[in-house]
Amino acid sequence: MVRAMFAATALLLTLAVSAPLPAPPAATPASIDRAVQALVQRHGEPERTRIERGVRQVAAAWRPSDGDAAALETLCLAQFAPSGAPLDALFARLEAALEQLDGHAVEVNRELSRGAVLDLGPMQPVDPLLSAFDASAHLVDDLFAGQIAFVALLNFPLTTLEERLGPGTNWTRRQWAEARLAGRFARRVPAEVNQRIAAATSRAELYIAGYNIYAHHLLDARGRRLFEKGSRLLSHWNLRDEIKAQYAQPGGLARQRALQQVMSRIVDQTIPGAVIDDPSVDWNPWSNAVQPSPAAELERGTPRATVDGAREPDTRYARLLETFLAVRGADPYSPLAPTHIARKFELERELPEARVEALLTQVLGAPEVKQLAALIQRRLGRPLEPFDIWYDGFRPRTRYTEADLDARTRARYPSPAAFAADLPRILGALGFTPGKAAWLADRIEVDPARGSGHALGAGRRGDKAHLRTRVGPGGMDYKGFNIAVHELGHNVEQTFSLQEVDSTLLQGVPNTAFTEAVAFVFQARDLEVLGLPAADAEARRLLALNDLWMTWEISGVALLDLGVWRWMYQHPKATPAELREATLRLARDLWNRWYAPVLGHRDVTLLAVYSHMISSFLYLPDYPLGHLIAAQLEAHMAALPPGALGAEVERITRFGAVVPDLWMKNAVGQPVSAQPLLDAAAAALAAQPGGAR
Repeated sequence: MVRAMFAATALLLTLAVSAPLPAPPAATPASIDRAVQALVQRHGEPERTRIERGVRQVAAAWRPSDGDAAALETLCLAQFAPSGAPLDALFARLEAALEQLDGHAVEVNRELSRGAVLDLGPMQPVDPLLSAFDASAHLVDDLFAGQIAFVALLNFPLTTLEERLGPGTNWTRRQWAEARLAGRFARRVPAEVNQRIAAATSRAELYIAGYNIYAHHLLDARGRRLFEKGSRLLSHWNLRDEIKAQYAQPGGLARQRALQQVMSRIVDQTIPGAVIDDPSVDWNPWSNAVQPSPAAELERGTPRATVDGAREPDTRYARLLETFLAVRGADPYSPLAPTHIARKFELERELPEARVEALLTQVLGAPEVKQLAALIQRRLGRPLEPFDIWYDGFRPRTRYTEADLDARTRARYPSPAAFAADLPRILGALGFTPGKAAWLADRIEVDPARGSGHALGAGRRGDKAHLRTRVGPGGMDYKGFNIAVHELGHNVEQTFSLQEVDSTLLQGVPNTAFTEAVAFVFQARDLEVLGLPAADAEARRLLALNDLWMTWEISGVALLDLGVWRWMYQHPKATPAELREATLRLARDLWNRWYAPVLGHRDVTLLAVYSHMISSFLYLPDYPLGHLIAAQLEAHMAALPPGALGAEVERITRFGAVVPDLWMKNAVGQPVSAQPLLDAAAAALAAQPGGAR
């Protein structure tokens, strides 16, 4: 149903390939000088530095539609607030107003997208259109048109990344809030460009949300079925997680190899289009032969007489190109960060691109990785294969079968409402006091998700965060529960960093990697939430090994995501087929450099299977950064007394959205680093029987 509705958003998405709009002209030097001199004459020389900076910030964003030179001067004279009580009052008024604007836009978007993202019954044809609509798409443009944005730029400083990383380490909280206030107006992107981005995002998300593989209909060379009925696996999340689960299952190796082959077909787009989200088609992923499934094997629907075996026509890469072209339209309106890549690293992550790349390659080339691979090979008793990048044998849950864990979670959580009702107990098991657990649970709503699940924070005090989780007809399986605990970590961070931060202008954390780190801290304790034994010293060592292996795997994926975006900027007129071939080449190159020496296989393309590459706009580097940050947080929290985790999570997350190193120094006393992760893995390897080899 979802895939059938993609055409509904085609009209909106044609905007995504439009040529970028020209950048706005600057105001004239004469008008700037007149405004500066008039303000200095009125407020005195002590205000000159603020006046000169503010007027120039206004002029840089001024357009002819905003008025002539006299209009610019009039606005500056009327809206400049001198230091002291007038400036304090202006700051407080803008802080309160922006919280309400942002928060209510979040609520509107959340409601409009319900039909598309929540599992509330059949999707209506209008739902993709409503989901594509962004109530905040015009917000910044409207704030400029109404001159409110100019008031902020006139009175508060725009800052560079270098300033935030340098002098910013000694700023007061008020200075940080002022920098965030002005920073939201550093780019004046027209509403039509933002709407193109929202539409492209929606179409990509809908494409991914409908990309299911019915594993029961996978056949081996002898025509045998490898999976039981009812196994509907969303790409890539469920495919990857099923590979992980099969390590503990008899005959799992054959199923893992089949899923690897499925992933390879998805990446190179040789997958037959007929097998996507269709339980009436049988498929041999090695020969690529498709056939109608016998009526006795159907999960739903009616038998088919014939099947078209044509491959998916590069739709995966067409969606990626659409997102690229949409966000590229914002480039002319961001002079301080004129590409999406620069904006992701300098404005969002606030970690330089080169530094992130160095952190990831430090992990990829760490000697502990080869030692860990040798240990995994000894454990498996066979040579490693490419899908072993997702080896999951170090997790404490491997003491239990997947079926046992599924039985526990399904019995406890037959519905999202049951999970919501259990939130106070879950949070208590994670170390929050009864009062704080109840306080948090009252501020988090649980919704049924069509996809794998996600967390959506509130934007204003008084609203609630939302946890979207996928619950099947038989209840929440363990994989869904594990994801839900991860998303709960996001919700807790979102709640503390909004409800308890000293200024809502500092709402949140430095970047997505930090909220991922908090979520990983929660996710690592999922068994304790189920009432199973907490990790002992040996289990914690195994977790350290698991964290290194996971970070090693996702670091290459993150570098591929970055490499693909670099390639698209170098080839802005590429076709989907050209992008497909470039992605495959980059994936093979990264694999051959970092993974083939460890796993013993060359020219593998599995790194390109992550769905985030298609729908999440260069998001993947946040995952390995999240692992590094989580390792630092875990090392810090390991020294806490029992039951103190909840209070410490609260202390850390309420610090707000300052730059990453400053946040991390407040949290653990050190800047962001890969070393704690590597040190923990080295110690764990040394403690294994026979030590590190």
